[in-house]
Amino acid sequence: MTENSTRPLRVERNPAPVRTQVIDNLRQAIIDRRFLPGQRLIERELVELTGVSRTSIREALRELTAEGLVTSVPNKGNVVTTVSAKEAAQLYEVRSALEGLAGRIFVRNASAKARYDLAKAMRDIERAASAGVSILEPKDHFYDILFAGGGNDALRLIAGSLHARISVLRSLSLSLPGRTAQSLTELHAILTAVEANDADGAAEACSRHVEAAGRAAIEALTKGQPVEVG
Repeated sequence: MTENSTRPLRVERNPAPVRTQVIDNLRQAIIDRRFLPGQRLIERELVELTGVSRTSIREALRELTAEGLVTSVPNKGNVVTTVSAKEAAQLYEVRSALEGLAGRIFVRNASAKARYDLAKAMRDIERAASAGVSILEPKDHFYDILFAGGGNDALRLIAGSLHARISVLRSLSLSLPGRTAQSLTELHAILTAVEANDADGAAEACSRHVEAAGRAAIEALTKGQPVEVG
């Protein structure tokens, strides 16, 4: 389980819109596998957990359904989406193409600041790994920089539409023993290619990283591996 696994679902009264907080909290609970694939999401129970209205819960569930994290099942209601090994393979195939392109255009278009920020994000990932906590959040930041730095808004939009489902699978892939260390090696290869101004090398390193993560996620899905992200 991640270090966020015990984070309360209760929505706090702060300037962020309640709807946004509810969606974020429930999304993270699914990614952390506090709500397991196939588990029913009962509105009354979610109202009690979050402290918000049933209307807010329904809006959040609609958004998570659009993201592919929740499925509406006839005669059962809303359940956490179950991803098959075949579906995971398809998602990673698309992700490999997108991230390979992201790496290539980052080298071509990124500013000096974006390159500095990418290197800093890599150091943040390493610090998280050394501390024995989840690298998912700093990895998200690494990829945010990679996609933003290339300046292709269409690419960012398409990748963003897959982000929630990919986050669940990334959590699974990192659950396998040794996968976190291997992931760090692969991310270093991306950064090395960027620093060498090697667009082809960055594209290849990005795709290779995604393909390895995909194999790990599918292995975890097949084995029913318990998630202990590190």
